[in-house]
Amino acid sequence: MLTIRIAPEAARRMRRACERAGVLETGGMLLAEYAADEVFCVLDVTTAAPGRFASFVRALADGLGKLDRFFRRTGRDYTRFNYLGEWHSHPSFALRPSAPDDASMFEIVNDPGTSALFAVLVIIRVEAGELRGGAWAYYPPDRREDCEFVVEGDPTNR
Repeated sequence: MLTIRIAPEAARRMRRACERAGVLETGGMLLAEYAADEVFCVLDVTTAAPGRFASFVRALADGLGKLDRFFRRTGRDYTRFNYLGEWHSHPSFALRPSAPDDASMFEIVNDPGTSALFAVLVIIRVEAGELRGGAWAYYPPDRREDCEFVVEGDPTNR
C-alpha cells in the first residue's frame, strides 16, 4: 500500500484553495518526492480557480508552467521528484472517488503518451480548519487501491 504524505506547505496551499472555493470544488496537480519504498511526500500542489458545485476544470497551460518550475527547482531529478497525480475537493460530497473521478484517473494512467505506471488521486475538504480526506492509487488498465493518507503537522493524521 502506498503512503501519501502531504507536507505542511502543500497542505496549507490546499486548505487555502478549499477555503476560497467554499462550497465549490477546486483542485490541481500533486508534485511529490519519492521518499522511501512506497512512500511519496507531496511537496507542492497547483491550485485551480474554484469550479462548480460538483466539478472543476484545471487549466492545463497554467499547470504545465508550474510543473516546469517544480522540475527546475528540484534539478530535474525525475526519479526522485515528479508529478504524482491530481487532487480536488469534495466540500459537499463523500470523501471517496466518484465515477467521473475514476474515469478521469483511468484516462490519465491509460494514456500512452504519459507512460504512467500509476497516478494518485487525493480528495479533501476542510473540517474544523484541518484537511480531511483520502488518497487512491490508479493503475492501468483499471485497478484502484486505497493509500495511506497523512497530512504532516496534523495531529489527527486523517
